[in-house]
Amino acid sequence: MNTLRPSLPSDAEAVVDLWRRAVDATHHFLSVDDRRAIDAEVAGFLPQAPLLLAVDADDRPQGFMLLDGSHMEALFIDPDVHGRGIGRQLVEHALARHHPLTTDVNAQNPQALGFYLRMGFIETGRSDLDSQGRPYPLIHLRLGD
Repeated sequence: MNTLRPSLPSDAEAVVDLWRRAVDATHHFLSVDDRRAIDAEVAGFLPQAPLLLAVDADDRPQGFMLLDGSHMEALFIDPDVHGRGIGRQLVEHALARHHPLTTDVNAQNPQALGFYLRMGFIETGRSDLDSQGRPYPLIHLRLGD
């Protein structure tokens, strides 16, 4: 089990690197131009965001979550440690504090959708565009009532 803690300014480089590797492993559907634009946005945003990190015994980030109230804006896990329960640990932590918990997942990311469905999330709707108006459909999900 990893330790959960708030992110610190000193985590910025490791968190952005983790995000990039996670996206490279799971977001093959992004166009090259959109991937560049999103990368620039995220690299500017993540270091200041109030993230919850899952860190290993050496305090290295293995995954992170960003919550906005009861909405999970982001959940990214280092692809080298997929399948080790880190995503589950972060979701369960959030669910213990926020009921119900909601999130959106790219419809073109079957690995992430499968994770959320295994966690017990249910589909509540769909959007043709992502939150930035890009042509990447989203599936809206909710866990708990």
